Amino acid sequence: MNTSMKRRVFLKRSLSASTLGVAVGAGLLSPQAILAAWNEASFQAKSEKDAIASAMGDASTTASEDITIKAPDIAENGAVVPVAVKASIADVTSIAMLVEKNGTPMSAIFNLPKGTMADVSTRLKMGKTGDVIAVVKAGGKLYSARKSVKVTIGGCGG
Repeated sequence: MNTSMKRRVFLKRSLSASTLGVAVGAGLLSPQAILAAWNEASFQAKSEKDAIASAMGDASTTASEDITIKAPDIAENGAVVPVAVKASIADVTSIAMLVEKNGTPMSAIFNLPKGTMADVSTRLKMGKTGDVIAVVKAGGKLYSARKSVKVTIGGCGG
């Protein structure tokens, strides 16, 4: 690449960066417009029922064997417990993950577009041994499943 081409590329990128800076400074772009929606009430709820009602509109769920929770039986580090939820129910619109013994049980909410495979995973923080609860909203109804996870202290496995 010759010197004049390098100069043009530099000038284009400088102009782009300064335009972006002006837009952010003027308030035209803000992190709130980019970040995901935040359901503050459900993440601050102190009980499972309140969290589910706030996130899904209702707190009554039906136990379902069509929901699979993949999580370790024993988590040696409660700060990062890998959890995956898969639902083989038609028309799933959202999946919520709760941790029974946490001070604020709601841990994650996934809103799924129509036609999306109902298979999500994340890492949850668990303060102590308890159940991981998955709540799936499909066809306007709520379904749930639970899996017990033992959290050990210090990674000793005991």
